[in-house]
Amino acid sequence: MKKFTTLALAASLMASTAFAEPVKIGFVTTLTTGAAVIGKEMQQAANLAMDHLGGMAGDTKLEIIYADDGFAPETGKQATDKLVKQDDVDFITGFIWSHVLLASRKSALDGGKFLISANAGPSQIAGKLCDKNFFSTSWQNDQTPMAMGEVLNQVGVKSLYIMAPNYAAGKNMVAGVERTFSGEIKGKDLTKWGADAQLDFSAELAKAKASGADGLFVFYPGAAGGAFIKQYHQAGLKDVLPLYTVFTVDGLSIPKLQAADFQSVLGSRSTGAWDPSLDNAANQKFVSDFKAKYGAYPSNYAAQSYDAINLIASAVEKVGGDMSNMDAVRAALKEADYASVRGDYTYGENHFPVQDFYLREVVADADGTWTTKVVQTVYNDHVDSYAADCKMK
Repeated sequence: MKKFTTLALAASLMASTAFAEPVKIGFVTTLTTGAAVIGKEMQQAANLAMDHLGGMAGDTKLEIIYADDGFAPETGKQATDKLVKQDDVDFITGFIWSHVLLASRKSALDGGKFLISANAGPSQIAGKLCDKNFFSTSWQNDQTPMAMGEVLNQVGVKSLYIMAPNYAAGKNMVAGVERTFSGEIKGKDLTKWGADAQLDFSAELAKAKASGADGLFVFYPGAAGGAFIKQYHQAGLKDVLPLYTVFTVDGLSIPKLQAADFQSVLGSRSTGAWDPSLDNAANQKFVSDFKAKYGAYPSNYAAQSYDAINLIASAVEKVGGDMSNMDAVRAALKEADYASVRGDYTYGENHFPVQDFYLREVVADADGTWTTKVVQTVYNDHVDSYAADCKMK
């Protein structure tokens, strides 16, 4: 009887500690090179999410392991391989850059991990390369510029000059605006990208001005965005060639533009799926606490990273920390049952968000700090253009 009682107690203890190991999240982002300004903000937001969660998903401990992609596809793949094979994480998230995500996706998915993009949304993964274990907390790349194309039509822009970096996301951004803009494309420049990205745009700006276009559409994320805006401002193009942007004038670049007193930025408009002015409780808490902790408004990169950690936590809590049942974890992820900073959304068949997109304007807040606010909803519950190509396995 004593032996039976001892065995029963041991079995009970094993059951109660079966899921005591932490659920590990690998977070791949850019923590070195000039592009680290984005990656470090994503890291800050993920840490804030962990603070808000108390480091727990229900009764299960969460652990984040950060990895640097070095702004390079090969380095990003190596970082992902390490997270899969050595660290044995349960989820891999992060990913600023589409070319890095494309290089890393096979390592993560073939390794039996859930892959959650907190930013990059290449068309390939939304379409023919979709996978049941891939989810996004951002958007498909084409969607934001598609919304801008609609805005350009509404305000009567008849011709456009386009500039973007020459990599996967840059090409998607160009494809997106061209898909919806009904006017004439006067010219297009795809500039060098990567660790040695082109930051002198004087020749391209001269071509754009000479084209006679009604407007200039650009996509330059991170440090390149600040460099571009500075040169656009110094060239005195505001009244000659109005600027329309995506992921260029944002929470990361605006403080620097205000410090340089580039008044032409005030009133400029961009499109996006999130904004610090969105009026929901989760977003108000996120923006307020981010500002208090880090001294600035968050950008979309931060918002999407914060959501990625909360999405993962919601799924882990629903399965009680049992990561062995991948079907249950996947079903929990697809429910998106958490307080997203963008408000409620659903997942499409390709596991990209079906969500609203907004027109946003740069304004000064009550304290005189420049930020953005929503001025118009462009799309409601928008489904990306590649979902129909997804044949989920």
